[in-house]
Amino acid sequence: MQGLSRGLVMLGIAGLGIAAYKVEAQRPTPTPPAVSAPAAVTAPVLQVKGAEVPVQLRHASLRGTVAAGLAETRIEMEFHNPNGRMLEGQLEFPLADGQQVAGFALDIDGQLRDAVPVPKAQGRQVFEAIERRRVDPGLLEQTAGNQFRLRIYPIPAHGSRRVVLTVRQTLPVDAQGLRWTLPLQFARGAQQASVQLDASGVGAPRASTGLSEQFQLRDGRYQLQWQGRGAALPAQAQWWLPQVRQRDVVAGLHDGQRYLMAQIPVPLQAVPRALPTRIGLLWDASGSASQRDREAEFAVLDRYFKAVGDGQVQLTVLRDQSEPARDFRLRAGDWSALRAYLQALPLDGASALGAWTPQPAVQEYLLVSDGLSNYGKRSQPALAAGQRLYALSGAGARTDTARLRAWTAAHQGELLVLSTPADVASAAARLLQQGAAVLSLEGDGISAVVADAGAAAQGWLRVLGRIDRPDGSVQLRVRLPDGRIDTQRVGAGEARLQPGGLVAHAWANGQLADWAGDPAAHAAAQRTLSQAFGLVSADTSLLVLESIEDYLQHGIRPPSPLRAEYDRRHALAAVDVARERSQRLDDIARQVADRQRWWETRWPKGTPPQAKQETASPAAVAMAAPVAAGEAFEARPNDSVAAPPPPSPSLAPAAAAPQAMLARQAPGPRAEHAASAPGAANSGEITIALAPWAADAPYAKRLRAAPADALYPLYLSERAQHADSSAFYLDVADLLLAKGQRALALRVLSNLAEMQIENRHVLRVLGYRLMQADAPALAVPVFRDVLAMGEEEPQSFRDLGLALEASGQYPQALKALYEVVLRPWDSRFDGISLIALDEATTLMARQGLDAGAIDPRLRRPMPLDLRVVLGWDSDNSDMDLWVTDPNGERAYYGNRLTYQGGQMSQDFTGGYGPEQFSLRDAKPGTYRVEANFFGSREQLVTGATTLSLRLSTHWGTRQQRDQTVTLRLKDQAETVLVGEFEVK
Repeated sequence: MQGLSRGLVMLGIAGLGIAAYKVEAQRPTPTPPAVSAPAAVTAPVLQVKGAEVPVQLRHASLRGTVAAGLAETRIEMEFHNPNGRMLEGQLEFPLADGQQVAGFALDIDGQLRDAVPVPKAQGRQVFEAIERRRVDPGLLEQTAGNQFRLRIYPIPAHGSRRVVLTVRQTLPVDAQGLRWTLPLQFARGAQQASVQLDASGVGAPRASTGLSEQFQLRDGRYQLQWQGRGAALPAQAQWWLPQVRQRDVVAGLHDGQRYLMAQIPVPLQAVPRALPTRIGLLWDASGSASQRDREAEFAVLDRYFKAVGDGQVQLTVLRDQSEPARDFRLRAGDWSALRAYLQALPLDGASALGAWTPQPAVQEYLLVSDGLSNYGKRSQPALAAGQRLYALSGAGARTDTARLRAWTAAHQGELLVLSTPADVASAAARLLQQGAAVLSLEGDGISAVVADAGAAAQGWLRVLGRIDRPDGSVQLRVRLPDGRIDTQRVGAGEARLQPGGLVAHAWANGQLADWAGDPAAHAAAQRTLSQAFGLVSADTSLLVLESIEDYLQHGIRPPSPLRAEYDRRHALAAVDVARERSQRLDDIARQVADRQRWWETRWPKGTPPQAKQETASPAAVAMAAPVAAGEAFEARPNDSVAAPPPPSPSLAPAAAAPQAMLARQAPGPRAEHAASAPGAANSGEITIALAPWAADAPYAKRLRAAPADALYPLYLSERAQHADSSAFYLDVADLLLAKGQRALALRVLSNLAEMQIENRHVLRVLGYRLMQADAPALAVPVFRDVLAMGEEEPQSFRDLGLALEASGQYPQALKALYEVVLRPWDSRFDGISLIALDEATTLMARQGLDAGAIDPRLRRPMPLDLRVVLGWDSDNSDMDLWVTDPNGERAYYGNRLTYQGGQMSQDFTGGYGPEQFSLRDAKPGTYRVEANFFGSREQLVTGATTLSLRLSTHWGTRQQRDQTVTLRLKDQAETVLVGEFEVK
């Protein structure tokens, strides 16, 4: 994480050293009479690892058009790399509420190539797989709320890349007309910039903020042109477009289907609403709350509570979990005690916005949050009939407006976003007043009807639908502010045809917004819709690949210039999926049979003879061969270098000194196995002792010296200096757990979910730590998030399966583990299927699960006395598991089978592991477990590689006992002592 803060390049505002994109952006809230200009969106940050000289934004152009209340902006940017080596660029940016990315193109061989929509997990998988080959992929994905991430590779040495983004928006409307906000932030850092705008079907645009140039009427359209240096552009450009208060109905086409959009004026006046006397205040005090304008939120609450007068507020504080509710009295609008309590709350932990229980006595809930729900339960709790829900956010562009708007619309409420302090008055007015509200929408010959209900309070109602019949219509019922019911009907025959896909995309965005309240329940529908319309969403990304071979390899249909050739070659190269699945099962069955032979062999438990220099016997060679069919040991540099050094005689702290980097060695000779051999049998009593481990950072020493009651306050005072370090939160959580403060430890640990949006590496570490802290119920949703981000990695399924097993969800756990066995994986993950199969068959045997779905050849539980599994969090990294037995013999990558039958799994050299040590019958004595960091080609996400080790005794029996430990390695070639088994 700390490494990610280096080498950033700022596009536009010099000297702003931030590692992630943090902004206050515009959100149109034009409630009369007070209308304020939203804050400008800060120029995006291009993150570039290892750029000695900043990458330059040489040129940016914006071309915007408006028609029928719909806007489209085409943004073209040219990035130049003045460095002597190729780089990867990552551009993170938010868009204003209502703006949506609807297109992306990247230059390939000098020609712009349009991206195609793909499932989000597949897009990331393909991008990273192709990036390893150092060719040209480009990926645009949505991260959280209305925030986006663009990844480009490579930006060639002394070369340039061009990127084009298409942004579409349904313009917000109120009594003053349509508000058109231009995303100027993309051009403000350019050496040369140009702006070209075109507005048709409206009167002369009136500037609210921004460019000094005026629109000129040419050929029946209002046009504006500007060019110069990007630094000369204003921070904000916005215009009002006249809107006649009469019904306007348009239709548009997409893939032969017609879509309708109707804008219908409703009475603008609002009346004071009846306010509740028992209010539920849901206060988001998570770590991300520090980026909200809480003073502006307090100002709105002040007006709200003064209007209520006398009443009672039930406060529920939301972080990684909800805190017990507290009651506060309101007397003549005085809420000073509640305000003081809120101001004193530490802002810490992840955001579990669904982790609260509605109370029937509460009349109205007010949620104060950015809406970025990233932990625990994500769906909204069910409110009782008649309970209203409002949402208030001072987070600006960081607000997940889609989620909060869907939640509030379902319960007669409204979302109030404060982009600037000037928005306080208008937000408070909307909170205290009742405007027009949609009661019902019914389509006849027009299906999938959605409405922008929030705009009704602004004097307009937008209705969108899919036209199924030329004579189709929509009937809508609106409750007016005075209580009267207004019924209107809109017919498809009224619509004038609007060229282009803007109307259809507006309908698709309306559908996505309608589903945003519970995205998990609508995941399949969202994915289908986003891919059909090429929209970037929570489920769909846009991907550009270099060659038709790349599209063929990954089964992704390319854009039109390559489509005909793809279709021809794809038909010829279609894969027989059933045959491939059958062949994979046959291969796994052979590997299981090999392991079964090892397990059934009686290995000698006496004193081993002196190691012989001559070649081992054929029997020993056969048993020492890799257990996976066709597997070969991977050659490494300097294979002649000696084996790892012998272990020290006693358990020592795991902060071992780094050793010289060790090279690989082929398996050496060993004694023959025998059907019987001298040696004492173990008594069945086996214990585990874990080595002590303590962070040595200066902050850790200060925290360790603090008394238990001062530890958390000291952590809060230290946090600002280490906010971007996951190691800091991990260390503090360890200390809190050691001092018996479990709830605070879990809260501190949950900050990893807030650190970076959708970083599966950091989330994987969080999941491992939650498992170590015996909190599998919290780990399950974390690992589900990891799986959604990294379905191409078998570790994602295995981690989830183990968490489900620990939480008692055995059938689901078996399904996840067996998925690791069935799926074909990249060659760098060879060997994991056998480890997951061991875990699946053991789970079946211990819990008596139905094995009908498992291939009969694979249902072979193999209990063990000792089992150790090592995994790690950094991709493209090579860790090694070492286990030294009472004979002094070490099992490791170069000695895969020991004299007494200890077996080491296949070596993982490309990332994540796992590596497994197995021993069926353990000779009495001490077994030493170590982990070695061989090397990494990865930019580490935690400032160090995090290891997760699971040590088990009596594996696969009712006496099974497990201990899990998570450790960090700081340097290459570091060796850490994990613990010891003591076999009686």
